[in-house]
Amino acid sequence: MLVTVTSRSGKEVVKGGIQLSENATVKDLKASIHKRTGNLYPERQRLSLPLVSGQTQPTVLDGDKRLCDVFPEGSDHIVILKDLGPRVKYSTFFYFFRKFVGLPEKRVIYPRIMETLFVHKFSHATSPLSFVFRNCCYYWSFAVFIVYFVNHPYYTRVGETQMYIGFGLGIICQLANFYCHIILKNLRDPKGQGGYQIPRGFLFNYITCANYTTEIYQGLGFNIATQTVAGYSFLVVAAYIMSDWAAFHCWYRRHASVGGHKKLIMGVHMWMEIEAILSWKTF
Repeated sequence: MLVTVTSRSGKEVVKGGIQLSENATVKDLKASIHKRTGNLYPERQRLSLPLVSGQTQPTVLDGDKRLCDVFPEGSDHIVILKDLGPRVKYSTFFYFFRKFVGLPEKRVIYPRIMETLFVHKFSHATSPLSFVFRNCCYYWSFAVFIVYFVNHPYYTRVGETQMYIGFGLGIICQLANFYCHIILKNLRDPKGQGGYQIPRGFLFNYITCANYTTEIYQGLGFNIATQTVAGYSFLVVAAYIMSDWAAFHCWYRRHASVGGHKKLIMGVHMWMEIEAILSWKTF
């Protein structure tokens, strides 16, 4: 089987194509592309089929599928290659944070490291290298911002009762967040393969993005206990970012079976997220 590999512009990426056996898989094709190009290692590649009439989104090829099952009968053996750019392993990604991130934000990073090592099953082994610089800038900036206020000579500590309430809320939400991630982990295939399912059980019976909700409330607990403008600024920005992630709810409803079960969601925009979290409005 001769497979032609082109870019999205139609330019041939591998001159002369790649000759493979009839039983070769997409994973084999990626390995061959890496061998021929030298720099496009498999994690950096996204392979898809050319768009057909009426199709708006490309069909992305799964690594374990056989090529003979992928190509429509009678079609040309053409795949579109998108270079995803330099990648970094998730374990390296979070280790870098652990070594260098500021102390106030280690309450965010340490749980992420433990989840990465012992909980999460990633469908992708790597993250874009650019995310390292973006996330470091984000967390380091707020770490310095929070440290400045908390250690300022004129900083006034909150009362002991308020501090205990804040940290108590933070601990409860952190444990709830951990359990939410366990539920999400158990949705994935033991081998870490892809697939989309609607999580159920615990807070997911009421809130689609329960993991984000508990994370926001955990940040709220921290701010109740410390009460700084910097801390609340970090909470607002983080909630806004997670509101974009929560927009996947609509996408999940199109790709997974939901049935007639109604859920509470964080919402796809900031005001909808706040409304859903605070009022627990039914979707």
